[in-house]
Amino acid sequence: MASGNQAAAKSESLYLKLQNALRESITSRRLSPNDAIPTERELAEEFNVSRITVRKAVDGLVYEGLLTRRQGAGTFVATRVEKSYSKMTSFTEDMISRGRIPSSKWLSKTSGTVNPEEALSLGLSPGTLVYRFNRMRFADGSSMGLDYATVPADCLPTLDSVEDSLYAALEAYGTRPIRALQRLRAVAFNAEQAKLLDIPTGAPGLLIERRGFLADGRPAEFTQSYYRGDAYDLMSELSHNP
Repeated sequence: MASGNQAAAKSESLYLKLQNALRESITSRRLSPNDAIPTERELAEEFNVSRITVRKAVDGLVYEGLLTRRQGAGTFVATRVEKSYSKMTSFTEDMISRGRIPSSKWLSKTSGTVNPEEALSLGLSPGTLVYRFNRMRFADGSSMGLDYATVPADCLPTLDSVEDSLYAALEAYGTRPIRALQRLRAVAFNAEQAKLLDIPTGAPGLLIERRGFLADGRPAEFTQSYYRGDAYDLMSELSHNP
């Protein structure tokens, strides 16, 4: 029995070692998006492991969204981004976790009284002061989408508190949302949005509307994120508990 446990532990260690090596190659940019990784046979020989161990390690990275399989062609570093629909993460956190380099371009930072859509979404009274943050999003220099975020002014010290990451600023002030309601729907980019993203007018996209809340139930965020349909996938994990 002990020898069986030792063999299982050794197999697990080899699988994690290989998986970590591949992940590090991707996050350090030694393997770039769309690069093919070595074949199962080549990896098995290089790391002196079985092809079953190789397959298990690669399967895990495919599930994480770092790798993608192409039938008849092999396994490649993913170029599309898979966004988990079940976790509250920022765009910056998503990109970094997948070995991508995130960046943003500010379109505007403004303050004003809440408009009817914002008031309805956040449950705010007419006349409430809010901050609005509109940005373009990039990964590895390629446009990914547009973010339009509205935050009640009492969630941040000033409009200029947000430098790169809205969630980082909210967390620093102790007002990062701990739960959110999200709604997803398919959209077509209008002419203005398409021009910003350098894609054709009418190109398909994904709109994610998020309403974030603090622990005491107060609203902290209303964000509309428009992501390119050719560059962004949504992923969720489902389970059945009979």
